[in-house]
Amino acid sequence: MNKNLLELCLSPDLGGLELYMMRSAKALNEKMNVISVIAEKTKLKQYYEDEQYQYEQIKRNRSFSFSAARKLAKIIDAHAIEVIHMHWTKDLPIAVMAKLLSKRKPKLVQTRNMTMTRFKDDFYHRFLYKHMDMVLAVTHQVAQQVQKFIPEGIRPKVEVLYMGSDKPEILSDEAIQAYKKEIGVQEDEFLVGMVGRIEQMKGQYLLIEALEKLKSHSIRACFVGHAMEESYQKELDVMVSSKGLEDKVSFLGFTKNPHRFMQACDCVVLATPCETFGLVVIEAMQVGTAVVATNDCGPLEIIEDGKSGLLFEKNSSEDLADKLMQLIQDSGYKETLAKSAQERTEALFSNEKQFEALYTHLNAIVEEK
Repeated sequence: MNKNLLELCLSPDLGGLELYMMRSAKALNEKMNVISVIAEKTKLKQYYEDEQYQYEQIKRNRSFSFSAARKLAKIIDAHAIEVIHMHWTKDLPIAVMAKLLSKRKPKLVQTRNMTMTRFKDDFYHRFLYKHMDMVLAVTHQVAQQVQKFIPEGIRPKVEVLYMGSDKPEILSDEAIQAYKKEIGVQEDEFLVGMVGRIEQMKGQYLLIEALEKLKSHSIRACFVGHAMEESYQKELDVMVSSKGLEDKVSFLGFTKNPHRFMQACDCVVLATPCETFGLVVIEAMQVGTAVVATNDCGPLEIIEDGKSGLLFEKNSSEDLADKLMQLIQDSGYKETLAKSAQERTEALFSNEKQFEALYTHLNAIVEEK
């Protein structure tokens, strides 16, 4: 008999973390009875509307809301939930309280997408983690941090589970050229892409600074993603203008189909100083696009430097420019990196393998006494 699973993410934003929750719910739908619980004010809703996947919404205005916990507890009992799979760390207090308020007392599993940098040995965190059953760390580095900072006596079981990526439709050369024309990219331009929220921590400014160093070449940078901070978007606009890069930089906004954009790129850049995992890197590698990422945190477990991508010194626009120059000057090397990257993702980061492993972990934790 299928187990009853509740996928929980009350984040109002829309990025890799939120999309992974939605993808998990849909991937597990055939093997488990799944209901998703999302916030009333969330960009995730667009992925559930007009779909057959079951979901409910909860109002959430603060890091902890007793009314939200109580409503979640009612959903748990109404659907006989056996395991909650949560994604946003800020939901942990609500999930724990809902577990305690419910009659079902489901197991609580968190996919840990963020780094952990301080000890969780105060009363508040001891209370929370005592009621958790498993942490699925997205990298070995995150798993080591969880084991280091959560005291052994209250530490949940810790497993490493990489995120996977959907296998997208591979576009024809004609379709790619048509898309490039649609977004204003010239046929001879070397297109560098960044996909992710437009916010300072994502490092869009580093690519703009690197572009200034390469402006004598036929190169263009396009950014895809929601502007999360209006002031930062304005700073980027001023930076582009002050450096005379208006004809080399475009902000395309959010797209539901980033794979199409990635296939149009010659290279995709991840410039976050410490990206916990880097799903964008996986997605770009999967469609056969070369990747350049920061030499820290998640990308170190994804990219074999110089073989399946390039790593640049974090926060260094000069080193980023040097790595991009290697790809501009040697198209053969770029293609070799991209091919090796594609093979690596198929072996290690396919959705099919990762979601099968996720199902195994969730199913097993329910059966534990």
